[in-house]
Amino acid sequence: MNGASREALAAARERLDALTDSTSVDAAQLAGELAAVTALLDREVSLRRVLTDPAQAGEAKAELVQRLLAGQVSGPTADLVSGLVRSRWSQSRDLVDALEELANVADLTAAQQTGALDSVEDELFRFGRIVSSNTELRAALTDRKATASAKSELLRSLLGGRADAATERLVTRLVTAPRGRSLEAGLESLSKLAAERRDRVVAVVTSAVPLSDTQKRRLGAALAKLYGRQMHLNLDVDPEVLGGMRVQVGDEVINGSLADRIEDAARRMAS
Repeated sequence: MNGASREALAAARERLDALTDSTSVDAAQLAGELAAVTALLDREVSLRRVLTDPAQAGEAKAELVQRLLAGQVSGPTADLVSGLVRSRWSQSRDLVDALEELANVADLTAAQQTGALDSVEDELFRFGRIVSSNTELRAALTDRKATASAKSELLRSLLGGRADAATERLVTRLVTAPRGRSLEAGLESLSKLAAERRDRVVAVVTSAVPLSDTQKRRLGAALAKLYGRQMHLNLDVDPEVLGGMRVQVGDEVINGSLADRIEDAARRMAS
């Protein structure tokens, strides 16, 4: 993706992260629903063009999405898709590519939440090696004459009970809806997303007042440099933090609040 589409996808990934950081959102359900919307827009070219038409108001396109998806998907999914169509896209196909990537990221997030992300990454790699070394299997999985249900059944016999559920969902979607990609390229893309997800670190930031966009960018960049990994900020506001902020990354707490400094000074004076 280039230009506007790349920016739109980046914004959507941030919204997805914010959604799936909430324990009230089922990431696996979100993935399935996003995949269903992907299939719909991949099939309905005229609808896709309407939803990416720069001449149409973003809010009007969002309202159309809400009407189309009402009762078909959960509220978080409908809201996420509405946000996507409000954005500008360089090409109409980019919207479908973005939805597909979001569905895959949501499934990888579901695996991460259950502690299975490392296993999923390994299973994707091993499945790719199996396919590359077995010409008959590759032929069966890429046969254009075979139905999606037949391919799904074949994958179920291969992966069912032997791989994580997220791995099976990701591979099944790739095989049954390759969207012009080779099987090898699709598996490589999934492996990269899994590796990227594994390297993502969440920092819980508590401040006395909401941070500005500039402050959030600077803090994210500073933490990424400090930890050497991509950083996602979960922001919280607590008026009792008198100044500065408190940052927690995993079990490590970086205390920069005025309240903490006052308590520390009091402890030193008492001793």
